[in-house]
Amino acid sequence: MKLPSLLAACCIMLSSLTTQAAAPDAALTSATAAPISASQGWVRWLPSGLPEAGYLTLTNHSDQAIDLLGATSPDFASVMLHQSISNGSTSHMIMIDKLTIPAHGKVEISPGGYHLMLMTATHPIAPGASVQVVLKFSGAAPLTVVLPVRPAGAQ
Repeated sequence: MKLPSLLAACCIMLSSLTTQAAAPDAALTSATAAPISASQGWVRWLPSGLPEAGYLTLTNHSDQAIDLLGATSPDFASVMLHQSISNGSTSHMIMIDKLTIPAHGKVEISPGGYHLMLMTATHPIAPGASVQVVLKFSGAAPLTVVLPVRPAGAQ
C-alpha cells in the first residue's frame, strides 16, 4: 500500500519539476520574438556633473522599419537623442526627433555618432554602477535596458 502512494508522489513531483523547467524557455521565446533588441550597451561617465552619454546597438527583427522616438530614465531628469556631426575641423551635436532602425537591420548608437544624452543625474552615478533607460519606439513596445557605467576614457 505504501509503494503505490510513494510512486504517485514521485510522479507528481517529477511532473511539477518538468513544468517549472519549461517556464524559462517560454520567457526566452517571447523575449526573442520582440521586434527590437538591444546589445552592447554602456554609459560614458563624465566628472563634475557633466551630462553622460549612452551607447548601444539596436536590432530590428521585424519586416517593417521602426523608429526610436526617445527615451526616459529613472536615473536622469531627461534623456535626449543626439547625433554628433564632424566636418573635419570642428564637430557639434544636434538633437534629433527619431532614429530609424531598418527592417531586419541594425543601428549602432556609438561614440562619434548617434548617442543618448543623459542629463542631470537624479543620484550620484559613477563607473561600476548601472543605469536604467526605457527606449520608446513607433510600432513596438518600450524596451527597458540596463547599461553599465564606464569611465570617461572608455571606448
